[in-house]
Amino acid sequence: MSVCFIAHRGYSSKYLMNTEEAFLKAVEHGSGGIETDVRITADGVLVVCHDSDAVFDDGTRLEIADATYAQLTEKPLLNKFTDTKLYLCTFRRYLEICRDGHMVCFIEFKGSFPDEKITEAFRMAEEVYDLSMCSLQSFDYDNLLRAHAAFPALNIMLTCWEHNADVNRCLTDGFDIDMDYRNVKDSTVAQFHAAGLKVGLWTANTKEALDFCLAKGVDYIESDVFADADGN
Repeated sequence: MSVCFIAHRGYSSKYLMNTEEAFLKAVEHGSGGIETDVRITADGVLVVCHDSDAVFDDGTRLEIADATYAQLTEKPLLNKFTDTKLYLCTFRRYLEICRDGHMVCFIEFKGSFPDEKITEAFRMAEEVYDLSMCSLQSFDYDNLLRAHAAFPALNIMLTCWEHNADVNRCLTDGFDIDMDYRNVKDSTVAQFHAAGLKVGLWTANTKEALDFCLAKGVDYIESDVFADADGN
């Protein structure tokens, strides 16, 4: 079984995470997919950002949920990696880059998403790219259930720290998992594979972590650094 390497928040060890530059560089680096985090602005635009606030190059910051998209893109983001002026990236632009690079899309919803935004996000994914290339991720199990009800063909993947009650629910509901690699057990991988489900591990950023994940025989490995099994 070959493993698919997922660029965690883009090629985020060398470029500002969750930005257009980080996503484009992940494609160039040779990753098989890209993970990102999705949030909703005050005026309802789907944008990608891990933290709840955007930090700008002048030292100011805005809470994404409290600001409009126009306000959030008035100034470039704080970028300590390159000289590129970068602005908050939209979910649509992320999908376009993934489409052009034929990337697997790991899409993590941050917080609880209303039904209409779940619908908007994955209708957009159908329009821009290919729903079969997308996996919705969330720590919030209710997000997963509602997305599955609305889009039965969508790949659903619980994000989790360790084997917990929601992981057991995934086996019943037919959802994949993406677990902190430090807490995965061989028995968990075996259970999911026996059920025809997939297992991802995050975030392997050292050669030791990479080798550990490869030895587990999982389907996906998320990394800020590596794009292949040879540690490149």
